[in-house]
Parts: sequence; structure tokens; C-alpha cells
Amino acid sequence: MTDTYAVIGNPIEHSKSPEIHAHFARQTGQDIDYRRLLAPLDGFAQTVAAFIAAGGKGANVTVPFKLEACALATRLSARAQAAGAVNTLKFDGDAILGDNTDGVGLVADIVRNAGVPLAGRRILLLGAGGAARGVILPLLEQAPTALVIANRSAAKAVALAQQFAADGPILASDFADLEGPFDIVINATAASLSATLPPITADVFRRATFAYDLMYGKEPSVFMRFAVQHGAVVRDGLGMLVEQAAESFLLWRGVRPDTALVLAQLRA
Repeated sequence: MTDTYAVIGNPIEHSKSPEIHAHFARQTGQDIDYRRLLAPLDGFAQTVAAFIAAGGKGANVTVPFKLEACALATRLSARAQAAGAVNTLKFDGDAILGDNTDGVGLVADIVRNAGVPLAGRRILLLGAGGAARGVILPLLEQAPTALVIANRSAAKAVALAQQFAADGPILASDFADLEGPFDIVINATAASLSATLPPITADVFRRATFAYDLMYGKEPSVFMRFAVQHGAVVRDGLGMLVEQAAESFLLWRGVRPDTALVLAQLRA
């Protein structure tokens, strides 16, 4: 029988996850059906329950449900526990395993696919929500000089910095008090979904700053266009999506697909 998986979010129609997992399935000979599920903003748990009841085997979780997915899981992987956010669920009877593959996906795309080292770099992470939580520990494991978290609510950024203080050089700031420039700027806010710019100034960039938007689309985001105007080199989050999807696929199916081939096909 064909096993069923899904990506759950709101909005969700833009997601390329079904296309990515279809590539993975063909490449590895796995028999799966992968679909999009739009969950009401107040109905994530109910959507997951209905999917499980219909035979769903696992799901990816995207904005704005990564914190709710963490609370829903009956067991968390070490990296999901550290992040306090979940982007991958695996269903086994009454058990729900929560994992977070975002951080390893981001690091793989920046370091391996883009060829940009993170060690010894001064990194700015914009946002303190579920997307940001998932990438902090993997970024710190790359030994940057500093990782600065900036958020509209400085209290949220401070709380995250305190949570990961033992894992590396991490600082917190609100947007107004940022002191740039930075070697790498990562946009983990949801601003790109609404085609808006996070409240940053050009001071965070210098020539050849590497600016990365976790979102992706047919056209460069407002954040990416702003960064280019101020000398930055930019990359969208499609590679991260492919890399984190491969980690989810490995968790579900026990086989790791070739991400380079799939990313090249999607870019083409």
C-alpha cells in the first residue's frame, strides 16, 4: 500500500514540498503519496488528528504551527527538544515523534551548497519564532564569532539567547539597537510571506555580506532585493527546504536521497 505524508501549514499553496518528495520517491524507489494540508489557524491539532485517522504516516510542519507541533508530539528528538519547535512529525500508533530538521538543512545549504563557511563569522538572525528556534543550535555548532538574534520583541530574543547561552557566543537585540555590519544575515521572520521588509537598516550589510532568506518564491523577496541594493550576496531558502526535506525523508523511509540532483532540477 502507498504510504501517505503531507506538509501542513497556513498558507500552504506555495509549498514545493510535494514536488521535492515526489523527486525523492522516484529516486529511491519509495512508494509514497505526499500532499499539502491547509490547517485553520485555530485547528492544527484537529488537522493532524484527522490526517492520522485517514492513515497518514508523517508530516512536515511549516508556519505558523512549529511550536504547536512541538506541544503535540508525545516524544521529541534531541534537536527538537533543544529548539522547542518541530517541523517533522512521524506517526506510529498513538505515538507522535517530533523532530526538527530545519537547522541541519540550513547549515547544509549554506556551507555545502553555497560554499559559505560559518566558522569565525558574525551572524545576524532575524526573528525569534519557530523558524528561528530550529536553526540556532546548528548555527552555533559551526563556531561563529557571534550569533546575534534580533526581534521586534527584545524579550523574546533575550529568552532565546539565555536558552542557548551554554552552546556558544549568542547575543540578543531588538531591531532598533542592531550594530552592524554582519558577515551573514539570515531572515527567519515571516515578513517575506507578506512581501514586507523586516525593520532593519542598510547598516547590517557590507559589501559581500551573505544574506539568506528562509522563504523562497519565483521572484527574490523584498529582503533579498534590499540586501542586494546594499552590496550583499543573496540566496533564498529553496536549498534549505530540499536539505531539511531529505532529513525528514530519512526519518520516515530510512534512506537518504541525493539532494544535489533534486535542487538542480528545481532551480532549472
